[in-house]
Amino acid sequence: RLLVLIRLAVLGLFLTWRIKHKNEDAMWLWGMSVVCELWFGFSWILDQLPKLCPVNRATDLAVLKDKFETPTPSNPNGRSDLPGLDIYVSTADPEKEPPLTTANTILSILAADYPVEKLSCYVSDDGGALLTFEAMAEAASFANMWVPFCRKHGIEPRNPESYFSLKRDPYKNKVRSDFVKDRRRIKREYDEFKVRINGLPDSIRRRSDAYHAREEIKAMKRQREAALDDAVETVKIAKATWMADGTHWPGTWIQPSAEHTRGDHAGIIQVMLKPPSDDPLYGGDGEEGRPLDFTDIDIRLPMLVYVSREKRPGYDHNKKAGAMNALVRSSAVMSNGPFILNLDCDHYVYNSQAFREGMCFMMDRGGDRIAYVQFPQRFEGIDPSDRYANHNTVFFDVNMRALDGLMGPVYVGTGCLFRRVALYGFDPPRSTEHGGCCSCCFPKKRKIKSTVSSGTSEETRALRMADFDDEEMNMSTFPKRFGNSNFLINSIPIAEFQGRPLADHPGVKNGRPPGALTVPRDLLDASTVAEAISVISCWYEDKTEWGQRVGWIYGSVTEDVVTGYRMHNRGWKSVYCVTKRDAFRGTAPINLTDRLHQVLRWATGSVEIFFSRNNALLASRRMKCLQRIAYLNVGIYPFTSIFLIVYCFLPALSLFSGQFIVKELDVTFLTYLLVITLTLCMLAVLEIKWSGINLEEWWRNEQFWLIGGTSAHLAAVLQGLLKVIAGIEISFTLTSKSGADDENDEYADLYIVKWTSLMIPPIVIMMVNLIAIAVGFSRTIYSEIPQWSKLLGGVFFSFWVLAHLYPFAKGLMGRRGRTPTIVFVWSGLLAITISLLWVAINPPSQNSQIGGSFQFP
Repeated sequence: RLLVLIRLAVLGLFLTWRIKHKNEDAMWLWGMSVVCELWFGFSWILDQLPKLCPVNRATDLAVLKDKFETPTPSNPNGRSDLPGLDIYVSTADPEKEPPLTTANTILSILAADYPVEKLSCYVSDDGGALLTFEAMAEAASFANMWVPFCRKHGIEPRNPESYFSLKRDPYKNKVRSDFVKDRRRIKREYDEFKVRINGLPDSIRRRSDAYHAREEIKAMKRQREAALDDAVETVKIAKATWMADGTHWPGTWIQPSAEHTRGDHAGIIQVMLKPPSDDPLYGGDGEEGRPLDFTDIDIRLPMLVYVSREKRPGYDHNKKAGAMNALVRSSAVMSNGPFILNLDCDHYVYNSQAFREGMCFMMDRGGDRIAYVQFPQRFEGIDPSDRYANHNTVFFDVNMRALDGLMGPVYVGTGCLFRRVALYGFDPPRSTEHGGCCSCCFPKKRKIKSTVSSGTSEETRALRMADFDDEEMNMSTFPKRFGNSNFLINSIPIAEFQGRPLADHPGVKNGRPPGALTVPRDLLDASTVAEAISVISCWYEDKTEWGQRVGWIYGSVTEDVVTGYRMHNRGWKSVYCVTKRDAFRGTAPINLTDRLHQVLRWATGSVEIFFSRNNALLASRRMKCLQRIAYLNVGIYPFTSIFLIVYCFLPALSLFSGQFIVKELDVTFLTYLLVITLTLCMLAVLEIKWSGINLEEWWRNEQFWLIGGTSAHLAAVLQGLLKVIAGIEISFTLTSKSGADDENDEYADLYIVKWTSLMIPPIVIMMVNLIAIAVGFSRTIYSEIPQWSKLLGGVFFSFWVLAHLYPFAKGLMGRRGRTPTIVFVWSGLLAITISLLWVAINPPSQNSQIGGSFQFP
């Protein structure tokens, strides 16, 4: 904080000095530089202020087990009193998101260390593909062996692909004599499982062709019987996609047809694994379907449900946010877990106790005011040098931890544990309003009345939840807000009650009695599944508040940030849970083009937020001042690209014109520059030491900040302005999770050069700065009175720009060792030619001596 204060004071003095000391010889250069520096200073303040209250949190799983799973007078059998947990896994395209990746994620969830009867897993297939459906069926079958194997031997991680790919010794700390035999058998079973998954596309195609040929023969036979001796024309029927039971697949067909396309198909719900019994079911030695010895091992599996919501033409399905809301409704009808955790299909459970770690915060004293627990994103398959800052450690280990000291981190789309009633749009218990800049330190509490004043805006108005146990929800208004499903409406107060912490201490407000969740849950019958199908229909959200104030919020390509913002805006808090062993791991695009498109999507969403009603400037009084600044920075940061691009061209313009941003490099300017640089480096060192990241990761982040700022962020600003001004909608393609074709190099994607227009601005910046350096040297050498100080200033800042763009330039070169030597030869010849051309066009004054004498102020 002291360093921030010192740097802020020095920055203010420097900007004041810059404004007062104009460069009369190049006012245009001075003016552009000062405007850019003022914006950079403002942007730096927005970035630093939310970092003033960082915290580190820790959990104690032993205490959680003692409170919720130890025999007590209210729970004599020691059954788990933990609340239910529904886990959502979203996928949309089996070609870009391989089914094997999704299946491994499902297996890691089913094997997690959480009470089996309290865990339910829902797979959202927004593409409605039979390939995904059958892959999930195969995963459910393989889980009968994999999950008990993990429980028996304490396997980590519980994603089979990751486990069998580990480079460390798999036998370390394993003491059971049958582990080697079990591991060898399960490895063979997994290899066969992978082969079956890989063969599914051909299997489905062959099966569909066979059934189609049979249907054509039947149709021709019926036509012949009806036509008798008349000439019979060839019968043409739609080529359907067939399921293994000999029926039409109700989702998307391989060859799309009416009512069987990605945007036009029926809703599908299939229970792959039925709800388990409430009591443990122990295995034996060599049971059918389980050739391993699972004696005294609980062989139950959590419920697994495949969901593909209905889609019809003429409806806006709202992409991922709409799919998540369909899961919220269907899971409320089928299992109604008071807590929800969502994962992308390529993010698997790396720490089997991650669910318990998140539940420690939700079940803690005062945890009823926590809307969600966000876990950091960790990635695998990234090149060792992390060329394009894919790990994003500065954001996840510095910025997010700092926000945890305010109202909590932002929601980043995956690896997040939600309270269901917070997603439903309810206010938190004991709401607090914050007024003025000192509200972070001196909050003003007031009881929120159950009625809504006429002056409250629609965006800040929320559903009311009882602050005290003797107040009840006004359920008469629920059909208008949540739809006309009685199953769904009746589940809301149940979810709210089951999500409360234990009332085992006088300090716990709004708690539930111990042992309340040890009773068996209701059975899942056909009528319940039918109701779940009805709530995922495309018309169900009509004239309701789904996507407006309930569930995931619509209207932005970054629906995750907006959804989290709405919760904070109602007064909810969030928590950042950093576990010793990574909770989840996923994949990230290591290809330059894919990475730029990913950043473009995020930045475009931020611009949309800035120009929408979700702008932090319009936040309610329940949001703390520094939290508002953090959300304001989320919406503003893409606009920095405008000033950043101008500033990257300033060194070149200085070298071309022979002028500099200051009249002369005097001691005052250099002192200010040195102090600002030193304080920035000291702040970086402190952040690195506190967060645990290393210097290389910090530098990679700085480099990609400039690469993204001069390419994707500028395009995002333009796209956002087009949407606001001209109403042009923005569409993005799904980021591919599949690797490159080169099986011998896991980083083959890194070297693939795929052209995109986003590369144009950085390429222009590099070329202009390189040419400017050559021109600057030529002019100075041939000048009668060389201005070495101005040359050094321009060259220094040009090299600063080029150093940041080095990973981008390396990405354009492709694979190491494959860049033709002629490229470097022609680059040198081009620079020399342009330099000589500039000297010919603008010849120096007559001077018999080249270079003159070196003078430095």
